Amino acid sequence: MLPVRLTPKSGRDEISGIEAFGGETVLKARVRALPEAGRANQALERLIAHWLKVAPSCVSVAQGSKSRIKQVLIEGEPEALVSLIEARLAALPG
Repeated sequence: MLPVRLTPKSGRDEISGIEAFGGETVLKARVRALPEAGRANQALERLIAHWLKVAPSCVSVAQGSKSRIKQVLIEGEPEALVSLIEARLAALPG
């Protein structure tokens, strides 16, 4: 599970870093999609799959479908995913 703070209706789709939110460290993500009919959640799933270079079917919003804070389930080998996420975070600017 990956905690994500999603901002819909953004100017672009991007993973912009991490931040502390509500006592938890979350991944900051922005998508252009509107938060209607699950479009922003679907855009988030595609964005994270692309960012991690995993199949889109391996990524799903498990909790928080109507909230800014979401728990995103990424299926796969846990240790490999942790290493991949850490490497992708280290590559972010700032």
